[in-house]
Parts: sequence; structure tokens; C-alpha cells
Amino acid sequence: MKNKFTYFAIASLMLAVGCNKPKTNYNLEHALQMKDNIYSLYDVDETPLLAENYPQDVEAEATYLAEGAENKVNKYSYLWPYSGTLSMMSALYEATHDEAILTTIDNEVVEGLKMYYDTSREPYAYSSYITADEADRFYDDNIWLVIDFVDLYTLTGKQSYLDMALDIWKFVLSGRDTLLGDGIYWCEQKKTTKNTCSNAPAAVAALKLHKATGEQQYFDQGENLYTWVYYSLRDKDNLYWDNVSLKGQFDRRKFSYNSGQMIEAGVLLYEITKDNQYLKHAQATAESCFAQWTTPYTNSKNQSINILESGDVWFDAVLMRGYMALWRADSEAKYLTAFNDTLNYAWYFGRDENGLFGKFLTARGEDEKKSWLLTQAAYAEMSARLATVDLKNAPVAATAEEAEAEVVE
Repeated sequence: MKNKFTYFAIASLMLAVGCNKPKTNYNLEHALQMKDNIYSLYDVDETPLLAENYPQDVEAEATYLAEGAENKVNKYSYLWPYSGTLSMMSALYEATHDEAILTTIDNEVVEGLKMYYDTSREPYAYSSYITADEADRFYDDNIWLVIDFVDLYTLTGKQSYLDMALDIWKFVLSGRDTLLGDGIYWCEQKKTTKNTCSNAPAAVAALKLHKATGEQQYFDQGENLYTWVYYSLRDKDNLYWDNVSLKGQFDRRKFSYNSGQMIEAGVLLYEITKDNQYLKHAQATAESCFAQWTTPYTNSKNQSINILESGDVWFDAVLMRGYMALWRADSEAKYLTAFNDTLNYAWYFGRDENGLFGKFLTARGEDEKKSWLLTQAAYAEMSARLATVDLKNAPVAATAEEAEAEVVE
């Protein structure tokens, strides 16, 4: 990428199996290859910014912005897809502890984020586009950054990461009030709904801030937000609705990332308080997610695996964060095993000639012409996170034929 990005020469992580026979960590290899693909294909110019799609299409529209917002993709990606590269790189650093990755985070990713940073309105925050003083500011966009920066602080001890997280947190709390009992709005400029996607991750962020700082205020914020979502937006199947309007009308759509963040928040509360009710909440939602978004698949050798995908790859990456947290707490491997099978299968059967994914990981539609930046970053993030997990009989397939033959028991 015009000599800006360091391409990391990292030896594959080897795990000892059998009679000291080396076992390649294909999840890490795939994550690193996808990272390189992103910085090669989504490069725009000499800035650290990236394109929204590949191939680049400035006439395309971003369908995820608030109603009435200017939604042309333009030259650079919106904040949400760009921030996905911070999550990807943070996960890669956790998997490798390679200082070159940390250098890229500091010198490229964070520098790119500064171009979205808006100081024309207080509290300062990151806008949805680089026209920072004009673009809408979304609370959930900023919360994802808080989580990544706290994670990086926990991994490195660098005060600058914690400082950035705390700076953004001021903006997040400015979107919280007592209408409907509690809760944070979705968009600063359109305070009409309180969404699971701005409250469940806020609970996660607050609880991580508590663990990082030891300050009680963050625990109280996290527990209260979790409790509000649990009692306000949870359906009887233990999955979570998308939002509730100030008029009390519910948007009953269910997205995997919303439930995934409640799983992670529940595990964090369990870890902090040792109160088993939170673990039971997380386990109930985890099982419902598995039932809702997993499809059994039998390959040509009559072997069965579970394909776990809900229709948005990044949503599923956030769901996997919840499953990673739960695995730490109860050692239940079946959820991560399904992700492992899904990612492994997708690597060989879901990519196009450029090595990129479409809307679904495991199959690309014939009419899909563009590949979204956030989807590719989400795949790399998931693969990097799984690279840190020792799943029994994790697949080591090196060819498409072998990939279909591999089954995780």
C-alpha cells in the first residue's frame, strides 16, 4: 500500500499434536492473508483511509445510516467499516503480539480515525464521515471504538489507548437519559429510538472500563445498562429486539450482534460479581443464537458440520466475541467449533477471484459485484480470535478438497 503499511513476516503459529508433528494455525494464516488483501485492494490514496467497497463505486449507497442522511459512499468508507479494521488489527495483535501490527495501529489506523474526529461539537466524538462537522454522529459507532481501545490498553498497558477510550466515553454518556427508564440513543442527531446496538455494547464497554481502571462508576453504568436492555428489549426466546422508540413501539427484528453483546456483557458481569444469574442469562442467549442462526451441513463424505451465519458477517463477528467470552467462563466449545467450521469452509468455497467475500461467507451470489470493507475485516477479526483458541481437532485443511472433508468433533 504505497509503502505505508508494513507487511508482516510472521511465522505460522505451530501447535504440538501427536508425535510432535507440527500443526499449522490456519486461522492465523487466513487472518493475515485477509489483512494484506484489505490493504492492497481497498487502498485509495496517500491517506490512511480506505474505500467502502471493492471495486470502488462512488455511486453506491450506504444503507445503514440514519433516515434522511446523505448516504452516498463517495471516495472513502464511512466510519463504521473503517473502524472494523481497528477491531481486526487489535485481534491480530492479541493473536501474535507482533510489534509491527501495533505500529500500524498507531501510525495508520489511529491516524485515519483522526480524520473522522469532530471537535466542532461537544462532547468531541467521531462522525460517520470525514466531513466531521457536517456528518451525523452515532453512539454505537463510537462505542465500538471504546471497546477496541480498552482492549488494546489491556493488552499493552499503553495509557494513550485508555485516554482515547475515556474521551469517547464522555460522548457516549451524553446520549443517555431516563426516558423509557434508561438507555442510550442510536444517533445524536435523531434521538427517536434506543437501540440494543447502542446499549448492549455500552454495557460491555463500561464493564471493560471498570476492569481496566477499577472505578465503581463504570461497573454501575455497565450493570444498569445491561439490566435495562435485559428487561426492555429481550424476547421470550432470550434473543433481543433491535430497538424501542420513544413512543414505546418495538422494532422486533433480531440481529446476531445484539444478542452477542448481551452474551459478552453477561459474562463480564459474572466474572466481576460471581453472580451465577448472569452466566445463566448468557448461556440461554447463546443457545438461542445457535438455534436461530446455525444450519447443519453434510458434505460429500457424509460428514456433518454446523454453518453459523446470520446474513451479516460483521454481526456474526460480534456474536463470536460473546461466544469467546462464554468459552472462557464455561469451556463450552460447540459454538466456537461452529464458527471454526464456518470460517474454514468459507475460506475455500466462499471467496471470489480476488479472495474477497460477499454478503454471505459460505456462498457468493452471481449478481454480487462489490465486496464490502467491513465484511473482509470481520472475517479477519474472527479468524484472528480463533487463532488464540485451542479447539479439539481444529481443522488443518490445506486444500478445498481437504477443507470439505475436515470435521470438528
